[in-house]
Amino acid sequence: MKALMFHGPRNVSVDTVDDPILKDARDAIIRVTSTAICGSDLHIYNGSLPTTPMVLGHEFMGIVEEVGKGISNLKRGDRVVVPFPVACGTCFFCNHELPGHCENSNPKHYGPEGGLLTQKGGALFGYTDLYGGYDGGQAEFVRVPYADYGPRKVPDFLSDEQVLFLTDIFPTGYSGIDWAEVRGGEFVAIFGAGPVGIMAAKSAWLRGAARVLIIDTQQYRLDKAKETTRCEILRWESHDQVVQVIRDMSEGRGADVCVDCVGFEPDRDLLDRVKAVVNLEKGSPKIIETCMSAVRRGGVVSVLGVYATTNDNFPVGQFFDKGIKLVGGQAPAHRHIDKLLDHIIKGEVVLDDIISHRLPLSQAAHGYDIFRHKKDNCLKVVLKPGE
Repeated sequence: MKALMFHGPRNVSVDTVDDPILKDARDAIIRVTSTAICGSDLHIYNGSLPTTPMVLGHEFMGIVEEVGKGISNLKRGDRVVVPFPVACGTCFFCNHELPGHCENSNPKHYGPEGGLLTQKGGALFGYTDLYGGYDGGQAEFVRVPYADYGPRKVPDFLSDEQVLFLTDIFPTGYSGIDWAEVRGGEFVAIFGAGPVGIMAAKSAWLRGAARVLIIDTQQYRLDKAKETTRCEILRWESHDQVVQVIRDMSEGRGADVCVDCVGFEPDRDLLDRVKAVVNLEKGSPKIIETCMSAVRRGGVVSVLGVYATTNDNFPVGQFFDKGIKLVGGQAPAHRHIDKLLDHIIKGEVVLDDIISHRLPLSQAAHGYDIFRHKKDNCLKVVLKPGE
């Protein structure tokens, strides 16, 4: 089959590789009809997260081609969307709706510590050897373990693009709002006008937010966020400028909820980069630090952006004095996917309006390049293996 292989930092190519095969009775083989490039994939592409060569991609859907003997809820020909965590469905964490912490899917590197290179969480499709080493879905076919727990059938009257983002970015954006317990009337400030930030804004409206502001450094992303979510927008100039604007919008208090959809690889100036080198840090905590200042006392900071390492001078004193609730991590996609699919079916939310580029799988390397460098107003790339 053809698949997008990671060979090293900024070195990916569509290669001919072995077809996946069933390895367990609970496996299924999916023929991929649509897949996408995620901002998290860029952390691997950039070399910020170490991994061996593998097929990338954790946002994919398709048609069931083959199932193991232990699968009774799926059959050949079923059309399914697949959540990005690889989860068994039977362990302590899966039973507590925390599939990203599955105890069985990542036997080589799993553990309670959550260390830098050891004792990581549950497995993720196409997301480094540390998270299971499972080949991802930027390919013509993919093996899906625990296929009786993860994949969801989707109605034929919905197109791939209407439901594809149930794999990751919609449940992830929704999780940031759900963790904050948004019930109605809140002022939500979202950092990052990329796909996850836009999905967080759509989710905030679904949960009854009164005001939604999205902050970003790129005007074209802000314009798309405003177009697709009806939110207010703010172009980032500095930490102080953003914090002051948010306080001015909230009678000096700050936002009820701040959502970090950027993570450890934000746009940075020279001083930020020097600080990271001096402190032996990977990336920068500048966005989470701004969230801590911009949120009101007693408010919530939800962290959806990836943070891979420790950081010096984390504002723990500010966290304590302000009584901030800080929450984050891999989104429990399995927990939310069914109700989010229902929102789509009822026409209460639209997801495919963020797609900027549709490419055949053969042009995946080009897709990574324009996404990373924000060329051609690139916001979200969908790949079509069958074209």
